[in-house]
Order: sequence, then C-alpha cells, then structure tokens
Amino acid sequence: MATQPIIKLHDGNKMPQLGLGVWKASNEEASNAVTTAIDTGYRHIDTAAIYENEEGVGEALSTISVPREELFITTKLWNDDQLHAQDALETSLKKLRLDYVDLYLIHWPKADQGNFVAAWKQLQKLKEQGLAKSVGVCNFHIPHLQKLKDETGIFPVVNQIELHPLLQQRQLHAWNATHNIATEAWSPLAQGGDGVFDQPLIQKLAQKYGKTPAQVVIRWHLDSGLIVIPKSVTPKRIRENFEVFDFKLEKEELAEVAKLDAGKRLGPDPDTF
Repeated sequence: MATQPIIKLHDGNKMPQLGLGVWKASNEEASNAVTTAIDTGYRHIDTAAIYENEEGVGEALSTISVPREELFITTKLWNDDQLHAQDALETSLKKLRLDYVDLYLIHWPKADQGNFVAAWKQLQKLKEQGLAKSVGVCNFHIPHLQKLKDETGIFPVVNQIELHPLLQQRQLHAWNATHNIATEAWSPLAQGGDGVFDQPLIQKLAQKYGKTPAQVVIRWHLDSGLIVIPKSVTPKRIRENFEVFDFKLEKEELAEVAKLDAGKRLGPDPDTF
C-alpha cells in the first residue's frame, strides 16, 4: 500500500489528505471509530463542538500509543460561540484531552450575525498561543473568504465545504486553489450514497478496479486534490475507506465523473443557514 498523501498548507503545516469524520456519532461510537481508524492507519480525525462527541474522540486519543505529533486533529467553532472563540476552544481541548488541535475551523459564516471576521481575528490569537496549529473555515463562499482577507490580510489555510460527485463546487474549489486555500470535502460520499453509488459510471469504475463504489468516490476526491473525511462508525467500512492508495483514476475517468455534477446540495446553503 502506498503512503497516504499529505497536503502542505500555506502556513507551512502539513495535513493528511484522508481522514475520518465523526459527524452524527455518539461519544461511544466516536471513541470506537477513532480507535479503529488509528489502528487502520488513519492519522487525521475531524470532529466539532456541535457534534457533541469530542469526549468520545478524546477518550480514544488518550488510549492509543501513536505519538501526538503524528496525529492531525480538527475541531470547529460553533455559530453561537463566534465571539467567544477562546473559551470555546479551551472547552473543546478539555473534552479532547489535548493541549492543542492541529486545525480549528469556523463552522459556518453566519453572515447575518456579522461576527465571522471578529471570530477569525480571535482564531489568529489562538494560533499565536499555540492552542491551534492552523486555522481555517467551513462552508465559506468566495465573498466570505474575500472579506476575511480584506479585513485581516489573512486567508484561511482550509475551507471545508460540502463536496461530492453530485455537488462538485468547481468554481469555489478553483478559487480556493488560486488563493492557496486547501479545499476539504465534507459529506464526500453524499451521506452514504443518495444516488452516487448507483451511478452507472461509479459502478463501472468499481468493477474495473475491484473496489467498492465508496472507494472509487474517495479516490476521485484524492485525485482531484481534495482533502476528504468520509464518516463511518462501522469498522469494516472504516478500513475499506482507507484502502484507496493502491489505484488511481485516469484523467479521462475524472472527466467522466465531472459530468455527474448536478448542483445537488444535501446540507444547508451557507448563504441562508
């Protein structure tokens, strides 16, 4: 199996391109999933305060033998705490049983609140304090990102957005890349299928490579230069989702998958959420 790829962020830090997401997992499920993932070879775990499972992630992290510096842990600042980022992160760190996170993200812009720039300034201070090695955002559209740059001079290192074959967000992905912002895909499997796995093209590629449809979709993310965090609490699937480093999609196949884009958003629209 090839070594898993690493993305270099514009602040100089490095991030594994494939991680485990734990959205909707209970504390017990998250703890078991993280333990399975680390044993499998994952080094990147993505959680959030609003998931209410940071304690479970922390429990798993406290029992493993992998050195802390080999792990990449992400959590997120919830909307109600945008003016209290220091307290929010300190609370998350206690639950995670960590001295720092590798990446701290503003979860949603909530532009109607008008607080995301203030939150971003607080995240810069948290980075200076070493409580977060890198800082970024989730679900930010181009105007939100540009506002951060205009008012602080600093772009996020990562923009985590809903992205999968049915919602490819190519314009935003390209804009991020132009400004050296890594794009990370949440709901990369379109929440367990929802019309992705049964696409004839995905089925054909799965048969060609001897892989599952999920593995083909994860490989598409990797080959598209995206950071990807498939969520699962099933040990078999967690292991399968990591077995994607022994094949690559061809350029023509990537172009075919591009045709599946239907602008189909499964989660909230950041402009209205």
